[in-house]
Amino acid sequence: MAGMRGEPSVLLERLEAIGRSLAATGRARALLGLGSVGLETERLDRYSDLDFFVLCEPGHKRGFVEDLGWLAAARPIAYAYRNTVDGWKALSDDGVLAEFAVFEPDELAAIPFAPGRLVWARPGFDPGSVAPRRLPDPTPPGREWLIGEAMTCLYTGLCRWHRGERLAAMRMVQVHALDKLLLLGEQLAPVPAGRDPFAIARRFEQRHPQAGWDVASMAQGYARTLESARAMLEWLAARVPLPPPLCREVEALLDGGPDQPLPLPGATD
Repeated sequence: MAGMRGEPSVLLERLEAIGRSLAATGRARALLGLGSVGLETERLDRYSDLDFFVLCEPGHKRGFVEDLGWLAAARPIAYAYRNTVDGWKALSDDGVLAEFAVFEPDELAAIPFAPGRLVWARPGFDPGSVAPRRLPDPTPPGREWLIGEAMTCLYTGLCRWHRGERLAAMRMVQVHALDKLLLLGEQLAPVPAGRDPFAIARRFEQRHPQAGWDVASMAQGYARTLESARAMLEWLAARVPLPPPLCREVEALLDGGPDQPLPLPGATD
């Protein structure tokens, strides 16, 4: 069965089967689908996974977390590991990945998550009790903050590049700085809703189908951090005022800095 993934209907039925299995235990209260198996089923495709929360009766969390028999009853498990204190990632024998957590009723209020879909609940269960109490801050970062963060990430990343820390430089420029550019870009030219409140890069291509800016030039990989940083600086300079002192320092690092970059491991001229 290696490499098999479920069609959307299979994934939704799998979640229903998990709900039936939970009901049979007599110790569960509800099953909450999240993400593409939650309130955003229009995004569901054969590459989706199953994200969900299990709400259990007080005193029974340990049993659900330590014994996954309730999950295996819906479909045999091929591989699983405990990725948090509250839950697991589990791969079924047909290639469907589930990521889930188990909570008792008084725990959910402290957990930040986006609203979900109640897949199954015991009779009399209050749907309002699974509404998120902690949501991502709806206030977007200020434009000046984003510019400052992007520029200082470029500066720090380029310094690491010249020090020979190529992996750290790549991440600082092509992950951290780029995240700030994505946020800034969506402030400058708002796009339809659909952004993941926890991860700006999720579904970027779907929100920007016209490819109004060349992200590929800003994420050229491990060996091309300088080129990626230059593309970011040019993008910023064309759209927003940049702090001149910091801009000069970034440009100097792009032009070679105090020393020439150390050679890539294994590279030859």
